[in-house]
Amino acid sequence: QVQLVESGGGLVQAGDSLRLSCAASGPTFPSYAMGWFRQAPGKERELVAAISWGGGRTEYADSVKGRFTISRDNAKKTVYLQMNSLKPEDTAVYYCAAGGTLATLARGYWGQGTQVTVSV
Repeated sequence: QVQLVESGGGLVQAGDSLRLSCAASGPTFPSYAMGWFRQAPGKERELVAAISWGGGRTEYADSVKGRFTISRDNAKKTVYLQMNSLKPEDTAVYYCAAGGTLATLARGYWGQGTQVTVSV
């Protein structure tokens, strides 16, 4: 079993950067694909970025390509989301997820979420 704890959210202005972290517990962390989802008020949860267990494959939502970067440090059991050039439409609760594959992330383990608010 994997437990996930997100951190790094906050209130920033448009154009600023933030780095989210997701610390995982459990001995099997390196074998899990990891991802970041977000949910804005009144909207469905969407996949923002995902990374394979070894880090060799990454996926991004079109809306964040070129601005966000996902990475992982298996030795530290941590996955990161570097967010640059933030926009007000990036405002959401960001959730970390762990799953067996990139395709099954949503059916795996979830963190409690961290709020990101981007002001104009």
